[in-house]
Amino acid sequence: MKNCEYQQIDPRALSVLPSSAQNHTEKKAQRPRRKWEVFPGKNRFFCDGRIILARQNGVLPLTLSLIIVTCGLFFAFDCPFLVKHLTVFIPVIGGVLFVFVVLSLLRTSFTDPGILPRATPDEAADVEKQIDTSGSSTYRPPPRTKEILINQQVVKLKYCFTCKTFRPPRTSHCSLCDNCVERFDHHCPWVGNCVGKRNYRFFYSFIISLSFLTSFIFGCVITHITLRTQAGKTIVQAIQESPARYPFLELVVCFFSIWSILGLSGFHTYLVASNLTTNEDIKGSWSSKRGAEDSGNPYTYNSIITNCCATLCGPMPPSLIDRRGFLPHDEAIPAVSASEIELPPFTAKNDAHMEENCQDISLSCTA
Repeated sequence: MKNCEYQQIDPRALSVLPSSAQNHTEKKAQRPRRKWEVFPGKNRFFCDGRIILARQNGVLPLTLSLIIVTCGLFFAFDCPFLVKHLTVFIPVIGGVLFVFVVLSLLRTSFTDPGILPRATPDEAADVEKQIDTSGSSTYRPPPRTKEILINQQVVKLKYCFTCKTFRPPRTSHCSLCDNCVERFDHHCPWVGNCVGKRNYRFFYSFIISLSFLTSFIFGCVITHITLRTQAGKTIVQAIQESPARYPFLELVVCFFSIWSILGLSGFHTYLVASNLTTNEDIKGSWSSKRGAEDSGNPYTYNSIITNCCATLCGPMPPSLIDRRGFLPHDEAIPAVSASEIELPPFTAKNDAHMEENCQDISLSCTA
C-alpha cells in the first residue's frame, strides 16, 4: 500500500476561480461609463454621444422630407425643361442651395446649443452658503435674482432651482429639454433642438438659405408654366400636361411656405442686426415699455455690421457639458484581484489536521 502523501494546494495559484467569484469580478470590472449615459437633461444622444437632439424631435423628419421631396420634384420635372429652353446653370444653382440648406439644418439639429452643466452637490451647497449670509439657523429660501453690472447697466441674474446655480446673462432654462442654455433664443421643433449660443449661426444660415431655395424653386416653376403657355396653350392645359402636374404641386407648397420663411428670415435678420434674441424680444427685456430709465440693450455694439459679426462670425465657443467624457474614477468601482477573493471554508484547515486524516486513511487501508 502506497503511503498517503499530502501537499497543501495554494488556492491563489488556481487558474479557475469559482463561478460566484467570476461573476463578482465581472460586475466590478465594468467598462467606464461616459457622461452622456447619465446626462440629467431630457436629450437624446446618438453615435456614442457625438449627436445630441431634443427628446421631442418628431418634426425634424417632416422638415427633411418636405425639403427633399420638393427639391426632388424640381430636379426631376422642372430642370430638364428649363435646361433645354433656358440655361444649364439652373440645376447647378438649385443643387448648391439644396446642399447648403440640408447641411445647415443638420448642423443646427445635431449641435450642442450651449447647454450649461448643472451644479455639483458641493457647488450647490457653496452657492446656498453665499446666498444665506444672515447666519440664521432657520430655513430661508434663496432669492430668485442677483444683480450685476454690464456696460454700466444693471442686469438681473435669475436663480435656477433645477440646475442649482445662477444663470449667466442671456441664459434661460428650456422646459422641453430641461437644460439651461447660453444665449437662449428659442426651442425650435422644426429642427428638433434648442437654438442658442453654439448653433444660432447654423440656424440663421438655414432659414436664409431656405428662403433663397424656396424663392428660386417658386420662380422656376412659374417660369416653367409660363413657357408652356407660350405655345398656344392655356394655363389649365399646361398644368394638366403630365410633366407639369408635379411642378404645380411644388407651386402650391412653395406658395404657402415662402411667406412664413421669408417673414422668419426678416425677423431674425433684425435680431442679428440688433444683437437680440427671440426670448429677449418677446419678453421686451430692453424695451422702454418696461419703464426703466436705462432700458437700452447692454449687449449691442451700436453698429449693425459689428452686431452681425459678433453674432455670426465670432469664434465657436466650446461645449461645456463634455458629453463624451468619462465619469470620474471615484464613481467607478475598481476591479478586484484574485488575492482579494474570499476563500472557501475548507481551505482554512491547517497542515496538522490534514496529516491526521491522511494517517487514518492509511491505517484503514492496511487493515
